[in-house]
Amino acid sequence: MLHQYVDRTSRTIRVENFPGDRSIRFIYSHLRENAPLMFRMVSSARTSRLLAFLNFNSMLNEKLSGNYLKDAGIDLRECVLPPACLDTPKKVFERKIRYWEFRPMSKDPAVVVSPCDARMLLGSFNAASGIFIKGKFFDFEELLGRNKKKWLNALESGDFALFRLTPDRYHYTHTPVAGRVIDYYSIEGRYHACHPNAVVSLVTPYSKNKRVVTIIDTDVPGGTQAGIVAMVEVVALMIGDIVSCYSEKEYENPAPIGTGMFLKKGRPQSLFRPGSSTVVLIFQRQRIRFNDDIVWNMSIPGAESIFSRNFSQPLVETDVQVRNMIGTAVYGSKTR
Repeated sequence: MLHQYVDRTSRTIRVENFPGDRSIRFIYSHLRENAPLMFRMVSSARTSRLLAFLNFNSMLNEKLSGNYLKDAGIDLRECVLPPACLDTPKKVFERKIRYWEFRPMSKDPAVVVSPCDARMLLGSFNAASGIFIKGKFFDFEELLGRNKKKWLNALESGDFALFRLTPDRYHYTHTPVAGRVIDYYSIEGRYHACHPNAVVSLVTPYSKNKRVVTIIDTDVPGGTQAGIVAMVEVVALMIGDIVSCYSEKEYENPAPIGTGMFLKKGRPQSLFRPGSSTVVLIFQRQRIRFNDDIVWNMSIPGAESIFSRNFSQPLVETDVQVRNMIGTAVYGSKTR
């Protein structure tokens, strides 16, 4: 099934190839419908960790060559370690990059940046918005936690951005805004794949998976002034863990995220270990203006998307890099 996205740098439409696509379709169609108990086992934490071990940690893995890295589209110049050291799948997956050189970031304090190298979509909970999406990728209350009334009220009718990381991508997430952490918590859940065929086969899959939520108040001195922002890091099949490792400079002195911390924008925040995964950013209503090119790309003519085909609305992803500008804070009314 054809799935295309827009490369932001070249403005070209590209085709995404899915390793293991046949297996994913079998699991999320035949297995889910005909063997629900086995389907639940496949999406369990135990199975996810076993698959991760076999694919990324097992000593049975062959040593990787430089040709593999190039074929996977990995720019060896940006890696902190030399290519000879990136000789196992785990090392490739958890690689560090010279983001301070190869992922330049705007110095405008009002800019909101991408938290990761990913393919992204935009959406809104506001029915009057041109990017309104409801009940497709996640259930809003379930995603943040139904008991988190304060944050549900603050972010109601807001806007959001989805970031889908593929297994070959750089898997550190970075802080998309500057501000103070006012809540940080995890929610248990399943380990469903974030493959597009899996996403369209399930009802609100991202809010069913295990996730870590960071609530950031950016309306503080030195903050981005974009209101309250929720960053939700969602595990997926073969993701064994989300490691909190905030660093103010490069990757030095990593520290776990905690309430009361001030986060500088564009710094490493977490490491997904290992597999594919998703990040969701949620903003208060009328507190962000997304970049026009990302909005336009969602309905670009001539591109085919599994999301568009199954959700009956234009949903073409844009490929972005970590620390890319994705929007600007709006300084209007500060509704809490």
